[in-house]
Amino acid sequence: RLESSLRIDMTSSAGGIVVRGISIVYGIYLLLPIVLLIVGSFGQSWTNTLLPSGVTGHWYSELWIDPSFRKSFTSSLVVALCTCVINTFLAVPLAYSLYHQSQRRGSMAAKLVSAMPIAVPPITLGFGYMIIFNTDFAPWLGTLPLLIAAHVIQTLPYLTNTLLTDLRHLRLDRLEVAAATLGASSMQQFTSIVVPNLRQSLLSGLVMVAAISIGEFGISNLLASFQNRTYPVVLLQAFYGATGFACAATVVLLLLATASAFASSLLAGKREG
Repeated sequence: RLESSLRIDMTSSAGGIVVRGISIVYGIYLLLPIVLLIVGSFGQSWTNTLLPSGVTGHWYSELWIDPSFRKSFTSSLVVALCTCVINTFLAVPLAYSLYHQSQRRGSMAAKLVSAMPIAVPPITLGFGYMIIFNTDFAPWLGTLPLLIAAHVIQTLPYLTNTLLTDLRHLRLDRLEVAAATLGASSMQQFTSIVVPNLRQSLLSGLVMVAAISIGEFGISNLLASFQNRTYPVVLLQAFYGATGFACAATVVLLLLATASAFASSLLAGKREG
């Protein structure tokens, strides 16, 4: 028994060392490019070396006064805001319907449709949009409404699945039955029970949707015209110029993503609390 216990302890210790080693390697792999981007954003010049030479902060001032980046930043915010608003009106009733029809015929088809943008690569959707909306019947390629619609289709499953998970966790069907016995209609049950209880998950899901929309590149690069280019599209073009300028622009995008992730986790923590 003593030998068996020692073997178990040694195995557990070795397993712990392996897990810690993998975690350290993964952390370095994830954080090293971010650290280099931050360092590069303050470097005077950076060409064919591991680290930049010189220290400066003028890349951020140039980024602030650059009209193309200011316009693309505004476009990204507009697209993300419109995407969040449209997703709110689509995802809440869709998740509610999937929750109540989970055992009915046709529910699987609805789930597949809602999950299709996740399963299908964004570039495939982008090329499909280019073929459909670059015709005389639908000449909308390059327009802002088409770009917003593409972002909605791309992000809708994430918000829907977030709300659906919360509905299953809250078990609101019991409250709905109690409300029905008191004479509440289906619409009254939806507005007075479902919507208020989904408030926290809806907010955290919308923060996630906004983060995905702002950082989305594949579809935006294919569909956006020169006038409504989003921030990631202009960011790629910046890397063909000054490296420090491109690093500074990337750091701004990282700060937005970090703030969104922090806000989403904070809202999720309040919901669990």
